[in-house]
Amino acid sequence: MATLFIRLKTASMKQVIQLSLISATILWSCSASQEKEKIEKPASYTIEQFMDINQIFGSSFSPDESKILISSKETGIFNAYQIDINTGSTTQLTSSTGNAIFARAYFPNDERILYTSDQGGNEITHIYVRQVDGTNRDLTPDSTAKSSFYGWSYDRSKFYYGSNKRDPKYFDLYAVNIESESESDVYQENVLYTNDKGYNVSSISTTGRYLALNESITTNNSNMYLLDTESGETKLLSPHEGDAQFGAQYFSLDDSYLFYLTNENSEFMHLRKYNITTGESEDILREDWDISYAYQSHGGKYRVAAINNDARTEIKIFDNTTGELLELANLPVGDITSVNISDSEKLMSFY
Repeated sequence: MATLFIRLKTASMKQVIQLSLISATILWSCSASQEKEKIEKPASYTIEQFMDINQIFGSSFSPDESKILISSKETGIFNAYQIDINTGSTTQLTSSTGNAIFARAYFPNDERILYTSDQGGNEITHIYVRQVDGTNRDLTPDSTAKSSFYGWSYDRSKFYYGSNKRDPKYFDLYAVNIESESESDVYQENVLYTNDKGYNVSSISTTGRYLALNESITTNNSNMYLLDTESGETKLLSPHEGDAQFGAQYFSLDDSYLFYLTNENSEFMHLRKYNITTGESEDILREDWDISYAYQSHGGKYRVAAINNDARTEIKIFDNTTGELLELANLPVGDITSVNISDSEKLMSFY
């Protein structure tokens, strides 16, 4: 109610100011003919219309790219749903009435799904698999540990997640096998990175050899490191003086470059790439506003960048082969806040 009141009050003040300026102009010009200004009446809505809002997010494509997996609050609590791309029909996959369920992804080769959920809002999130037959399994059953889904490996043979089950202060990195000739080996996990310094994983290379790590110092200052899991060497990539922010976004498909955002020596966050072999960095994209995030499609054909354009999210998609900005025709009016490109690079979903 407070937000609604402030918004309506702000709109009203703007109308008053506008009307005053018009009146002053008329008096100053001494116009002989004074016409009555018509003030457009703002649209009004019932409380039922305001409350009748369905929150949705997520857009994982099914393996055959015929469906999209989302989370929806249609029932009053978040559950997992799938949308048929051809027909637009929606199917509810989970039916929780007490704990919110957040859909994360379809499995790469079948229609099992991963989702996360806590118990009673305790924020101790677990990762679950919903089997094709509708049964569910908790893959991270430690009742005291929080787990976060980090995404799939590039070859789609495993998924990554972070958990603080070893040490409540830090999140370690784990990999979970999703396919195996032996059924007993499915969902077996192994530790890829033990976080004993507070360096959090922000990106994983295509082969899994390199990990980009982030160290948060203050809200305005951070460091970025590169861990070579073969040699065990951790290298600081962001030596700097004063406050500067660094955030790894993704690796090139050949593991040669790390793409990252920084505002070092700049007013705004911009995209750069670091050459892992030479140690040199160069600019990739600068805007007149902060770049919020960037990533590339699975096959490397497209690069997506989100720009915080005066508090409005502006999405730019580039062809990595030509460097050209794609023109997306016939997009609906609105603020695009998220873009997901399918593995085949033929389909794109967005909000």
